[in-house]
Amino acid sequence: MLTAFFSKNKLFILYGGLLALLLFLLKWLEYRFVVVNHAFEIYIGAIAIIFMALGIWLALKLTKPKVKTVIIEKEVFVNANPDFVFNENECNKLGISKRELEVLQLMSDGLSNGEIAEKLFVSLNTIKSHSSNLFEKLDVKRRTQAVEKAKRLNIIS
Repeated sequence: MLTAFFSKNKLFILYGGLLALLLFLLKWLEYRFVVVNHAFEIYIGAIAIIFMALGIWLALKLTKPKVKTVIIEKEVFVNANPDFVFNENECNKLGISKRELEVLQLMSDGLSNGEIAEKLFVSLNTIKSHSSNLFEKLDVKRRTQAVEKAKRLNIIS
């Protein structure tokens, strides 16, 4: 059956093969013509592509963080003490004024000196003075120590 197909279409197959060979020859000559006439540009283009790939690879290597950061979210439950009783005797004994008590409460809320100054409509130096007075009266050196001691003494909630 295959031989019958070739015998009937022998002329078409021969012309088709010759045309394909001629087309291949013309494309090969065109390629040779482009390569010979534009060899310098082709080499420059190849070098540019190599350096571009090298630059991208190097940029990815340099910008990749060396330490992987993992963010962990946890719920923190804060015990709001419903049976908090203000210890006025301790507050009077330490000599803490109402304004210093306000500053101490805002410190325990986690506000910075600047934020406390804005909230109370006073200057930053005033807040720093109140803070240093509180540290001296509570006999502590840091804000966290002052807040912890004030909570322990039931001065703030």
